[in-house]
Amino acid sequence: MSGHTAVSGAASRNNLETGLAALGSGAWAARYLRLAAILDACCALTAGLLAFQIRFDSAGRHPSEYMLLSLSLPFVWLVTLMLAGAYDPRFIGVGTDEFRRVLNAGAFLIAAVAILSYAFKADLARGYVVIALPCLTLFDLLARYAHRKRLHRARERGECMRRAVVVGHAPVVFDIVTMLRRETYHGLSVVAACLADVPEPGMIADVPAVAGLGTVPEVVRQYEADTVAVLACPEMAGDRLRQLAWDLEKTGTDLCVAPALLDVAGPRTTIRPVAGLPLLHLDHPEFNGFRLIVKAAFDRVFAFVALVLSVPLIGLIALLIRLDDGGPVMFRQTRVGKDGRAFSVFKFRTMVPDAEERKAGLAASNQHLGPLFKIRNDPRLTRVGRVLRRWSLDELPQLLNVLGGEMSLVGPRPALPEEAAMYGDHVRRRLVVKPGMTGLWQVNGRSDLSWDESVRLDLRYVENWSLMLDLQILWKTWAAVARGSGAY
Repeated sequence: MSGHTAVSGAASRNNLETGLAALGSGAWAARYLRLAAILDACCALTAGLLAFQIRFDSAGRHPSEYMLLSLSLPFVWLVTLMLAGAYDPRFIGVGTDEFRRVLNAGAFLIAAVAILSYAFKADLARGYVVIALPCLTLFDLLARYAHRKRLHRARERGECMRRAVVVGHAPVVFDIVTMLRRETYHGLSVVAACLADVPEPGMIADVPAVAGLGTVPEVVRQYEADTVAVLACPEMAGDRLRQLAWDLEKTGTDLCVAPALLDVAGPRTTIRPVAGLPLLHLDHPEFNGFRLIVKAAFDRVFAFVALVLSVPLIGLIALLIRLDDGGPVMFRQTRVGKDGRAFSVFKFRTMVPDAEERKAGLAASNQHLGPLFKIRNDPRLTRVGRVLRRWSLDELPQLLNVLGGEMSLVGPRPALPEEAAMYGDHVRRRLVVKPGMTGLWQVNGRSDLSWDESVRLDLRYVENWSLMLDLQILWKTWAAVARGSGAY
């Protein structure tokens, strides 16, 4: 059974990734939420006592009413989080909704205190409030983040997982099983598959596969699954899907459906009733306007500050490169940018000076299909170059490209001219935005990704870019660089 990625396969993966966040019941989920509530209460108590210490103890005062307020703050915070939906099990472990709801709760509490103080003319110590509530929100965000990472580590060990039956066509199912094994943090373990296009039972990606779609409830019972994921599958629609939902309802089994859409994220889709039908509307991506101006301004300010702070490190790296083999420090290479315009990208030199001349002789060692040329243990790398590649320090000079407006901090991988010349029509979509120093490809495997997977991630970014997504990718880049996986 082929693992070839079709458009429907990419669409199903992306929509399933979004739907996985909605799957979170069971004993482990209850324990997770209980511990989250304990952490929330501890953060509130810590913030309250910290504010009391800073505001009053330094002045030698210990007003009992503020100590009582500090001790009651955990209860107030837990109620606020409940009202904000921060304990919704659908958002366990995946996505930004959990953190967004904590932020909303913090903003609501600050606004409520301000309004009530004004309405009842309460003489609250502003210094106490200014310290307690922002610190409360910050502490809780950090605690929730650490709590989630603990869950992800448990899932790497095979714990806190949901057992799933996947329904669809063989190529799409193959891709989903492969992705979920690689990205265990989603918390879904595929235990069986029901295939629409296979005449006989067998195996797919080492998972038992049942031919036909009529036995999904029986397969769920046989493998004790608690989730059914229906991928883009014309055979499983209308009355058949409705009947499946009714059958699963009897056993409390979760059902998620990946519609046959492009790689489109939630913010661009809205459900609007038309003539009594709930239609899924798809907004066009934005490639100009105010949001693009904000992104460009953020890129250049960030690049300028990062360059200033990195001057000592840049000087040290330049010295080490010169001492290593006496060759040039910088490496300039032509890349293809937005709208197909060529530009020179700056990098620290990590290879021997005649690396380009040796490339033809290493063509047989290329470990990538498609236009990319990558060798895990490239003999052209210098000693210093291997270290720089390991920690992505060779890309620091690209901040100059960002400052000059040729690149963005986040975007598709910058392509070589020979790579861009091999692009098909759909792949050229990558060129409608500026290439980036980092991107979805950087935080999802780097050089370990296949060409098809790299293209899928780049196109997904192009279709769904936003400043918030950029910030998420920049945050995840630190962890990806620290792991060093796929860096060669």
